[in-house]
Amino acid sequence: METQYRRIYSPALGRDMELKLYGHAGRPVLYVPCQDGRFYDFENFKMTDAWAPWLERGLVTVCAVDTLDRETWSDLGGDPAWRIRRHEQWMDHLFHEVAPMLLWERPTQQGIIAFGCSLGATHAANLFFRRPDLFGGLLALSGIYTASYGFGDYMDELVYLNSPVDYLAGMPADHPYVAQYNRGRGIIVVGQGPWEQPETTFRLRELCAEKGIGVWVDVWGHDVAHDWDWWYKQVAYHVPHLLADE
Repeated sequence: METQYRRIYSPALGRDMELKLYGHAGRPVLYVPCQDGRFYDFENFKMTDAWAPWLERGLVTVCAVDTLDRETWSDLGGDPAWRIRRHEQWMDHLFHEVAPMLLWERPTQQGIIAFGCSLGATHAANLFFRRPDLFGGLLALSGIYTASYGFGDYMDELVYLNSPVDYLAGMPADHPYVAQYNRGRGIIVVGQGPWEQPETTFRLRELCAEKGIGVWVDVWGHDVAHDWDWWYKQVAYHVPHLLADE
């Protein structure tokens, strides 16, 4: 499998950021690691094996990026106003630096697929719902879709902007983003077993139904845990649906 490591300077963050590309062709996939994760988690946790059938056939190129969670969502004792602004700088890094690079190198009319598990799924869903002009696909596994997970009772305009269950609830059904979501293909998956917290996924399912958003919310059984072995199975099951037209 072809891989390429990169270290790039991010003006949005004022620091170097690391990432790694997997694959030689195909639609770009942006992988956001689990909470506090690093770009190499995609490989170290064997997610490369789960995506190998599509990587090796040149159907996708996966870009694994670094999180900034230790400074933002995970620093529960830190100032929430500063933390959410730092998080937004990281989102700007992905929107304005990483995404254009991927679309330049792997042009597609269908947009980037945002992919993640656990808090990575939270961030991936946020990428898809906030910028459907860039992200035309979503595979979010075992996420929590409220910013209260990282910011508690604190709320300002940026916390709201990073809390899908809040801003989707406030989105008019005739908002132009709804049509853009429906031109893409989004899949949100959660289990009901150990360590899973499916409540905000259920809320997203309600909101998507209310707004006419055709995202597939797939709820797995009470035996399905918040763990890598299940995420591999969900990738194997759902990626063919994401790539059905390719």
